[in-house]
Amino acid sequence: MESIEDIVLRHSGRGMDILRGYKTDSYAKKAAQTILNWEKGTVFLATGFYVAGFAETDGPVGTLFLAKALQKLGFKPMILTDDFCKGFFESEGIDVLYMPMNADVSWCMELLGKYTPVGLISVERCGENAAREYANMRGVSISDKTASVDLFFRIAFGIVPTIGVGDGGNEIGMGNVASIIEEKLSLKPCVITVDELVIATVSNWGAYAIIAYLEKLSGVKVFMNFEEAKAFIKKTVEMGSVDGVLKKQNLSVDGFNMDTEKEIIDSLGTAI
Repeated sequence: MESIEDIVLRHSGRGMDILRGYKTDSYAKKAAQTILNWEKGTVFLATGFYVAGFAETDGPVGTLFLAKALQKLGFKPMILTDDFCKGFFESEGIDVLYMPMNADVSWCMELLGKYTPVGLISVERCGENAAREYANMRGVSISDKTASVDLFFRIAFGIVPTIGVGDGGNEIGMGNVASIIEEKLSLKPCVITVDELVIATVSNWGAYAIIAYLEKLSGVKVFMNFEEAKAFIKKTVEMGSVDGVLKKQNLSVDGFNMDTEKEIIDSLGTAI
């Protein structure tokens, strides 16, 4: 039987299937088990990846439904992003922190002290590479359009549990497999490490995998359906969000249309 990890690695075209050979088979399950062992407190969820003047469609929807799942399980989710995701989440009943472009370590330390999160999760959020730059998949710097959200993960690592979800190599958490990415995928990877790394063909799908396991392991109904996910993606597109591959305001994610989105969500529902 196809596993949840198998499902979210379908249609892989950017090497995540190669990376899987270097990870344990049940990595998304391990991430969910880790979350369920956290104390019921505040969880920071980072997302928002700058593409062509806007935030891309990959990241926010997975983050939203993971936040809602955490809420149902007794946690206090708080989304951490920058102004390119302005207005995406407020009407969904999730608190949001917007990090200014010039915010530094002291800004992060103040918030970590104020909210004392029990865990940090990143879903498709760019992290610094070895050159201390934020770069897109084409290697172009987006440093002037990316708030330093990855600082939270640098500071917290080893103190507060961290999880990263990515699909390319430049996302927070890919530091765990940076040498493999450089060798096998010929990319300049993000160097930020996390306790648990979840890979998928699309980062949203990686978040969906965690949600699926949270329901499977806890017995609490937290998994969303396709229509809910589609409605939120549509909402963000209407607010300016773009497909990260096509660079257009399309109802699609990383070049995959809503038929593929439905296929993945429905398959995960069946796996649960």
